[in-house]
Amino acid sequence: MNKMMKTMLTFGAGMAAYNLVQRNDLLSNRQMKQWQKKIKRTFF
Repeated sequence: MNKMMKTMLTFGAGMAAYNLVQRNDLLSNRQMKQWQKKIKRTFF
């Protein structure tokens, strides 16, 4: 249960950061794809 909550919180934080970056266009598309891979590797 605790682990699941932690995962959900981390995922939520990741999504919030992802949305912020997208809105601000801080990263190029290529960097964004690398980030997506890192995020997926973290969760799966």
